[in-house]
Amino acid sequence: MTQAPPADTDQLPPDGEVTGIEVAVVSGLSGAGRSTAAKCLEDLGWFVVDNLPPELIATMVDLGARARGELTKIAVVLDVRSRAFTEDLAEVIRDLDSKGYPVRLLYLEASDAALIRRYEANRRQHPLQAGGRISDGLAAERSLLGPLRDEADVIIDTSDISVHELRDRIEEEFTAGPRSSTLTLLSFGYKYGLPLDADLVVDMRFLPNPFWIPELRDKTGLDPEVRDYVLTQEGAAEFLDQYIGLLDLVGAGYQREGKRYLTVAIGCTGGKHRSVAIAEELGRRLRDNRLSAGRPSGGHPDVQLDVQVAHRDLGRE
Repeated sequence: MTQAPPADTDQLPPDGEVTGIEVAVVSGLSGAGRSTAAKCLEDLGWFVVDNLPPELIATMVDLGARARGELTKIAVVLDVRSRAFTEDLAEVIRDLDSKGYPVRLLYLEASDAALIRRYEANRRQHPLQAGGRISDGLAAERSLLGPLRDEADVIIDTSDISVHELRDRIEEEFTAGPRSSTLTLLSFGYKYGLPLDADLVVDMRFLPNPFWIPELRDKTGLDPEVRDYVLTQEGAAEFLDQYIGLLDLVGAGYQREGKRYLTVAIGCTGGKHRSVAIAEELGRRLRDNRLSAGRPSGGHPDVQLDVQVAHRDLGRE
């Protein structure tokens, strides 16, 4: 009889060893913002599982440990659909702590008045309401989740805050180090169509086209000769100076509203000369500003600006 190979125990960390995997449990009152919290954690790079039974949380974390660094943040969203989960969850958290998995419990709540307004606005029934009123369901839920709230690491009351403010609070709690906001400068050619994901569009066709200069025609905006030609044209320097200020203003506003991605499409006729040179120069200046100031003036004090430059149509002609 062929002997079965031994189990690959090296894939699992020994008890008590810190594995680098973070675990978050998100719970709280229905209507208090669990869905928003889940989406925010997903945006922050967490693997989010909705309403996983407590007894399966440890299994999910062990699977993450087998992933060898590919899965480092796991968030589980729990609500009253798991009726008897509070005692089981406490035991699961103790078990994970003993294995070296740090667990954070986020609890979301709101006043009865705020929750009732939300339920009435959405014309939904509270999951514990049964044949009674919404307030009856809320009272039952508060009683059921009371022990869980007492054990929470982070409690956020969403009664009087906006969705953007809630996202900002969660990012503050679950982001190690400064948060980042990504600005993508995307050059393109108008003859190939507008980029579909552009937040702002800039038209560089007001500058002379290097295409009509024989010695520049076959070069691109990445070449020094084309770059110097474009940047020394009348209006180029003034545009760059003023548009940096505009991006500063708009980017700060986006950060305050919780938008972490901004795409600025910079176009010319073919996406080869002017748009490429201007995108590269804008990127250079913005990176220099970031290094000297750390963030755009007026932006969120804990948000760093990550500037990326891409050329959609470079090489198509």
